[in-house]
Amino acid sequence: MTLLHLALRSLLNRRLTVGLTVLSAACSVMLLLGVERLRTESRQSFMSTVAGTDLVVGARSDGPQLLLQAVFNIGYPTRNIGLDAYEEIAANPAVAWIIPLSVGDTHRGFRVVGTNESYLTHYQFARDRHLELESGDWFSGEDSAVLGAAVARELGYRVGQEMVVAHGAGEISFAHHEEHPFRVSGVLAATGTPVDRTVLVSLRGIDAMHAEFQGARDQTVDITDPLAVAMARAEAHDHAHDDHGEIGSGSLSALLVGLHQRGAALGLQRSINESDAEPLTAVLPGVALQELWVVVGVIERSLLLLGGFVVVVGLMGMLSNLLATLDQRRREMAILRSVGARPGQIMALLVVETSLVTAAGAVLGLGLVSAAMLFGAPILETRYGLYLEVGAPSAAELRLLVGVVLAGTIIGLIPGWRVYRHALIDGLTPRL
Repeated sequence: MTLLHLALRSLLNRRLTVGLTVLSAACSVMLLLGVERLRTESRQSFMSTVAGTDLVVGARSDGPQLLLQAVFNIGYPTRNIGLDAYEEIAANPAVAWIIPLSVGDTHRGFRVVGTNESYLTHYQFARDRHLELESGDWFSGEDSAVLGAAVARELGYRVGQEMVVAHGAGEISFAHHEEHPFRVSGVLAATGTPVDRTVLVSLRGIDAMHAEFQGARDQTVDITDPLAVAMARAEAHDHAHDDHGEIGSGSLSALLVGLHQRGAALGLQRSINESDAEPLTAVLPGVALQELWVVVGVIERSLLLLGGFVVVVGLMGMLSNLLATLDQRRREMAILRSVGARPGQIMALLVVETSLVTAAGAVLGLGLVSAAMLFGAPILETRYGLYLEVGAPSAAELRLLVGVVLAGTIIGLIPGWRVYRHALIDGLTPRL
């Protein structure tokens, strides 16, 4: 009978306690691999939020701050981009498309973003996916708005419903653009990105809304008077179309730029950053994200270290279980010695058993984390904006699994060494 066969028979005879030990090890491995997979996949998810965008352009600031403002809806720019700068960048022969963005208003805590049809046509996420409308149509005028999936879900809005935008950030505002309400024209399908939590309107609508708001303040227009409101809106409409078409006459907060050739990104970035016409910053999304991960890397390493401690605790529990069963197995070991097994073979038997238990726990833990990702990925995508791909374990995960199995093997040396030192008479002599 081979050593492996003997180890398997021994484990099957103690299937209940061994099963619990395997389950404990599997839970530890699942947590460790879960932290590692969330760490790597969250990076990929953040990278895929701006898939296809070669440059992000905004007012002079550092890269991560500009990326957070323009893409992840965190913070607001201190100053805007002039329309001349927009037109100069759009006219560059290296530029394939450009998405203008204008922020500064909210609706019940959700950011209102002014843009144009380029947003629907060219914005990409999750590697190569485009925005799609779940219901309704893209905004076609100054009074229509398109809602992200989370906005429509949490506020219970439907196509055709009217909404009023508030001036400034925050859930509570004392300045509402009641003189220029928007009507929901469409709802976007869920993307798992910050787009889900935005209200998209036209840039002309942003201009008209602010012009009407300023006109109402300057002229103290009675918003209950239809004629006064109509006159204010007509004046705002003229203002919103001053020489700039669908871009409007106001200034922009940021630009998402796509190029014909990605190799031209560095040259255009340098040209924008060094321009004397207007102080602007152009950043490569991937580089800015890497800078951002440097800041949050401490949290990543802390979580991974926590997962490692959980595995160590699990291995210590397995060791204590092995040591506790040694007294019960002394007669078994003594019988093996009596039929010719050498002390080194018995020690090897315990090490093989421990390795098998650890390997089984590692495989089961990998299966559990894969199942958790399979069922949890849609929830994480729609609720928290993390797009996770469920696939084969990465090289880093395989290294962690090998490390866990090796650690379990080393743990098995401790009870094996104790058995090695026991004499034959220790197991055969009755203990009172």
